Amino acid sequence: MQTMFAPLNMSVLILGIYLSNNENHIEPIVGEFSASSQWKVVQKWIAIGEKAPAPEVSKVTITTIKESVPKFVLLNRMLSKENLDSYDFVIICDDDITLSKGFLKTYLDLVLKYDFALAQPARTHDSFIDWPFVERLDGLNARRTNFVEIGPLFSVRTDIFLEIFPFDESCYMGWGFDFVWPCLIQRLALRMGIIDATPVNHSLRKPVNYYKHAEADQSMQDYLSRNPHLSKVDAFMILESYA
Repeated sequence: MQTMFAPLNMSVLILGIYLSNNENHIEPIVGEFSASSQWKVVQKWIAIGEKAPAPEVSKVTITTIKESVPKFVLLNRMLSKENLDSYDFVIICDDDITLSKGFLKTYLDLVLKYDFALAQPARTHDSFIDWPFVERLDGLNARRTNFVEIGPLFSVRTDIFLEIFPFDESCYMGWGFDFVWPCLIQRLALRMGIIDATPVNHSLRKPVNYYKHAEADQSMQDYLSRNPHLSKVDAFMILESYA
Protein backbone atom coordinates (compact mmCIF):
# COMPACT_ATOMS: atom_id res chain seq x y z
CA MET A 1 0.00 0.00 0.00
CA GLN A 2 1.31 3.44 -0.94
CA THR A 3 1.78 6.16 1.69
CA MET A 4 2.72 8.98 -0.66
CA PHE A 5 1.13 12.41 -0.82
CA ALA A 6 0.59 14.55 -3.86
CA PRO A 7 3.57 16.52 -5.18
CA LEU A 8 2.80 19.99 -6.42
CA ASN A 9 2.90 18.98 -10.09
CA MET A 10 0.08 16.43 -9.93
CA SER A 11 -3.07 17.38 -11.83
CA VAL A 12 -6.77 16.60 -11.63
CA LEU A 13 -9.53 17.14 -14.17
CA ILE A 14 -12.94 17.82 -12.64
CA LEU A 15 -15.94 17.25 -14.90
CA GLY A 16 -19.60 17.76 -14.11
CA ILE A 17 -23.04 18.92 -15.16
CA TYR A 18 -25.16 21.46 -13.33
CA LEU A 19 -28.85 22.36 -13.59
CA SER A 20 -28.80 26.13 -13.86
CA ASN A 21 -32.58 26.57 -13.56
CA ASN A 22 -32.74 24.51 -10.37
CA GLU A 23 -31.38 25.11 -6.92
CA ASN A 24 -27.76 23.96 -6.84
CA HIS A 25 -24.43 24.37 -5.08
CA ILE A 26 -22.36 24.88 -8.20
CA GLU A 27 -20.86 28.22 -7.13
CA PRO A 28 -19.39 27.02 -3.79
CA ILE A 29 -18.32 23.73 -5.42
CA VAL A 30 -16.39 25.54 -8.15
CA GLY A 31 -14.96 27.93 -5.57
CA GLU A 32 -13.76 25.15 -3.29
CA PHE A 33 -12.06 23.24 -6.10
CA SER A 34 -10.49 26.45 -7.42
CA ALA A 35 -9.02 27.21 -3.98
CA SER A 36 -6.81 24.13 -4.03
CA SER A 37 -3.12 25.04 -4.11
CA GLN A 38 -1.54 21.58 -3.89
CA TRP A 39 -3.07 20.21 -7.07
CA LYS A 40 -3.16 21.63 -10.56
CA VAL A 41 -6.93 21.77 -11.03
CA VAL A 42 -8.79 21.99 -14.34
CA GLN A 43 -12.59 22.27 -14.06
CA LYS A 44 -15.03 21.86 -16.94
CA TRP A 45 -18.80 21.93 -16.52
CA ILE A 46 -21.83 21.73 -18.78
CA ALA A 47 -24.87 23.79 -17.83
CA ILE A 48 -28.38 22.52 -18.50
CA GLY A 49 -30.88 25.39 -18.46
CA GLU A 50 -31.12 29.05 -19.32
CA LYS A 51 -30.20 30.86 -16.11
CA ALA A 52 -26.87 32.68 -16.38
CA PRO A 53 -24.20 31.38 -14.00
CA ALA A 54 -22.12 33.45 -11.60
CA PRO A 55 -18.91 34.84 -13.18
CA GLU A 56 -16.61 32.29 -11.51
CA VAL A 57 -18.84 29.44 -12.70
CA SER A 58 -19.09 30.93 -16.19
CA LYS A 59 -15.30 30.70 -16.55
CA VAL A 60 -15.40 26.90 -16.18
CA THR A 61 -18.66 26.31 -18.10
CA ILE A 62 -17.68 24.95 -21.51
CA THR A 63 -21.18 24.82 -22.99
CA THR A 64 -24.83 25.42 -22.15
CA ILE A 65 -27.69 23.29 -23.41
CA LYS A 66 -31.43 23.71 -22.95
CA GLU A 67 -32.62 20.15 -23.41
CA SER A 68 -32.17 17.39 -20.87
CA VAL A 69 -29.44 14.92 -21.88
CA PRO A 70 -28.39 11.93 -19.71
CA LYS A 71 -25.44 12.65 -17.42
CA PHE A 72 -23.08 9.97 -18.70
CA VAL A 73 -23.77 10.83 -22.33
CA LEU A 74 -22.69 14.41 -21.61
CA LEU A 75 -19.67 13.22 -19.67
CA ASN A 76 -18.56 11.14 -22.65
CA ARG A 77 -18.80 14.22 -24.86
CA MET A 78 -16.53 16.07 -22.46
CA LEU A 79 -14.07 13.21 -22.10
CA SER A 80 -13.79 12.76 -25.88
CA LYS A 81 -12.31 16.26 -26.16
CA GLU A 82 -9.67 15.78 -23.46
CA ASN A 83 -6.06 14.66 -23.58
CA LEU A 84 -6.34 12.50 -20.50
CA ASP A 85 -2.59 11.82 -20.51
CA SER A 86 -2.28 15.27 -18.94
CA TYR A 87 -4.02 14.23 -15.72
CA ASP A 88 -3.30 12.03 -12.74
CA PHE A 89 -6.96 11.84 -11.71
CA VAL A 90 -10.37 12.59 -13.14
CA ILE A 91 -13.12 13.51 -10.69
CA ILE A 92 -16.77 13.32 -11.73
CA CYS A 93 -18.89 15.64 -9.62
CA ASP A 94 -22.57 16.57 -9.32
CA ASP A 95 -23.86 20.07 -8.59
CA ASP A 96 -25.90 19.38 -5.45
CA ILE A 97 -23.32 18.52 -2.80
CA THR A 98 -21.59 20.47 -0.06
CA LEU A 99 -17.82 20.11 0.25
CA SER A 100 -15.80 20.77 3.39
CA LYS A 101 -13.06 23.39 3.32
CA GLY A 102 -9.87 21.93 1.88
CA PHE A 103 -11.79 18.92 0.58
CA LEU A 104 -9.68 18.21 -2.51
CA LYS A 105 -6.31 18.10 -0.76
CA THR A 106 -7.50 15.90 2.11
CA TYR A 107 -9.53 13.60 -0.12
CA LEU A 108 -6.83 12.99 -2.73
CA ASP A 109 -4.08 12.71 -0.11
CA LEU A 110 -6.03 9.81 1.40
CA VAL A 111 -6.81 8.29 -2.00
CA LEU A 112 -3.07 8.27 -2.67
CA LYS A 113 -2.19 7.02 0.81
CA TYR A 114 -4.49 4.02 0.54
CA ASP A 115 -3.68 3.43 -3.14
CA PHE A 116 -7.26 3.60 -4.45
CA ALA A 117 -7.52 3.54 -8.24
CA LEU A 118 -11.26 4.17 -7.90
CA ALA A 119 -12.73 6.00 -4.92
CA GLN A 120 -15.49 8.16 -3.51
CA PRO A 121 -16.08 10.21 -0.37
CA ALA A 122 -18.64 8.86 2.07
CA ARG A 123 -21.97 10.66 2.46
CA THR A 124 -22.85 12.57 5.62
CA HIS A 125 -25.44 11.12 7.98
CA ASP A 126 -28.03 13.73 6.95
CA SER A 127 -27.68 13.10 3.21
CA PHE A 128 -30.12 11.40 0.89
CA ILE A 129 -28.60 7.92 0.74
CA ASP A 130 -29.44 5.29 -1.86
CA TRP A 131 -27.10 2.67 -0.45
CA PRO A 132 -26.56 2.77 3.36
CA PHE A 133 -23.12 1.22 2.77
CA VAL A 134 -21.72 4.59 1.63
CA GLU A 135 -22.81 6.51 4.74
CA ARG A 136 -19.89 7.80 6.76
CA LEU A 137 -18.45 5.44 9.36
CA ASP A 138 -17.40 7.70 12.22
CA GLY A 139 -13.89 7.11 13.45
CA LEU A 140 -12.52 5.82 10.15
CA ASN A 141 -10.32 7.64 7.67
CA ALA A 142 -11.16 5.22 4.88
CA ARG A 143 -12.10 1.66 3.98
CA ARG A 144 -11.15 -0.61 1.13
CA THR A 145 -14.35 -1.93 -0.36
CA ASN A 146 -15.93 -3.74 -3.28
CA PHE A 147 -18.15 -0.75 -4.02
CA VAL A 148 -17.77 2.82 -5.23
CA GLU A 149 -20.99 4.61 -6.11
CA ILE A 150 -21.53 6.44 -9.41
CA GLY A 151 -22.29 9.69 -7.63
CA PRO A 152 -22.45 12.32 -6.43
CA LEU A 153 -18.62 12.34 -6.64
CA PHE A 154 -16.05 9.73 -7.54
CA SER A 155 -12.42 9.75 -8.64
CA VAL A 156 -10.63 7.70 -11.28
CA ARG A 157 -6.84 7.31 -11.32
CA THR A 158 -4.84 7.59 -14.53
CA ASP A 159 -3.96 3.89 -14.75
CA ILE A 160 -7.61 2.91 -15.24
CA PHE A 161 -8.78 5.74 -17.51
CA LEU A 162 -8.91 3.42 -20.51
CA GLU A 163 -10.84 0.83 -18.50
CA ILE A 164 -13.50 3.22 -17.15
CA PHE A 165 -13.80 5.72 -20.03
CA PRO A 166 -15.81 6.14 -22.14
CA PHE A 167 -18.88 5.18 -20.18
CA ASP A 168 -21.27 2.65 -21.72
CA GLU A 169 -24.11 4.86 -22.99
CA SER A 170 -26.55 1.99 -23.20
CA CYS A 171 -26.65 2.39 -19.42
CA TYR A 172 -27.36 6.08 -19.85
CA MET A 173 -27.91 6.99 -16.18
CA GLY A 174 -24.90 4.98 -15.03
CA TRP A 175 -26.94 2.70 -12.77
CA GLY A 176 -25.07 -0.58 -12.49
CA PHE A 177 -21.58 0.71 -13.25
CA ASP A 178 -20.82 0.48 -9.53
CA PHE A 179 -21.53 -3.28 -9.51
CA VAL A 180 -19.40 -3.91 -12.62
CA TRP A 181 -16.44 -1.76 -11.57
CA PRO A 182 -15.34 -4.04 -8.68
CA CYS A 183 -14.96 -6.97 -11.09
CA LEU A 184 -12.74 -4.77 -13.24
CA ILE A 185 -10.67 -3.65 -10.25
CA GLN A 186 -10.27 -7.24 -9.07
CA ARG A 187 -9.18 -8.37 -12.53
CA LEU A 188 -6.52 -5.66 -12.59
CA ALA A 189 -5.36 -6.49 -9.04
CA LEU A 190 -5.97 -2.90 -7.95
CA ARG A 191 -7.73 -1.30 -4.99
CA MET A 192 -10.88 0.76 -4.56
CA GLY A 193 -12.57 2.33 -1.58
CA ILE A 194 -14.47 4.99 0.33
CA ILE A 195 -12.92 7.98 2.10
CA ASP A 196 -14.82 8.50 5.36
CA ALA A 197 -12.70 11.42 6.58
CA THR A 198 -14.10 13.75 3.88
CA PRO A 199 -17.84 13.06 3.70
CA VAL A 200 -19.98 15.14 1.34
CA ASN A 201 -23.47 16.34 2.13
CA HIS A 202 -25.98 15.30 -0.53
CA SER A 203 -29.28 16.64 0.76
CA LEU A 204 -30.21 19.49 -1.59
CA ARG A 205 -32.33 17.57 -4.10
CA LYS A 206 -34.10 14.28 -3.62
CA PRO A 207 -32.86 11.60 -6.05
CA VAL A 208 -35.01 10.44 -9.00
CA ASN A 209 -36.71 13.82 -9.34
CA TYR A 210 -35.35 14.53 -12.80
CA TYR A 211 -35.58 11.21 -14.66
CA LYS A 212 -37.87 8.22 -15.10
CA HIS A 213 -36.96 5.54 -12.57
CA ALA A 214 -38.47 2.59 -14.48
CA GLU A 215 -36.57 3.34 -17.68
CA ALA A 216 -33.27 3.85 -15.87
CA ASP A 217 -33.78 0.66 -13.90
CA GLN A 218 -34.45 -1.34 -17.08
CA SER A 219 -31.31 0.01 -18.73
CA MET A 220 -29.37 -1.07 -15.62
CA GLN A 221 -30.80 -4.60 -15.75
CA ASP A 222 -29.93 -4.88 -19.44
CA TYR A 223 -26.41 -3.60 -18.79
CA LEU A 224 -25.80 -5.99 -15.89
CA SER A 225 -27.03 -8.94 -17.96
CA ARG A 226 -24.20 -8.27 -20.42
CA ASN A 227 -21.36 -7.61 -17.97
CA PRO A 228 -19.70 -9.50 -15.09
CA HIS A 229 -20.82 -7.88 -11.84
CA LEU A 230 -21.11 -8.40 -8.13
CA SER A 231 -24.29 -9.00 -6.18
CA LYS A 232 -25.21 -6.47 -3.51
CA VAL A 233 -24.10 -8.94 -0.84
CA ASP A 234 -20.63 -9.21 -2.36
CA ALA A 235 -20.36 -5.53 -3.29
CA PHE A 236 -21.28 -4.10 0.09
CA MET A 237 -18.25 -5.52 1.82
CA ILE A 238 -15.46 -3.83 3.77
CA LEU A 239 -12.17 -5.55 2.97
CA GLU A 240 -9.97 -3.36 5.17
CA SER A 241 -10.64 -0.36 7.39
CA TYR A 242 -8.25 2.47 8.29
CA ALA A 243 -8.60 4.62 11.40
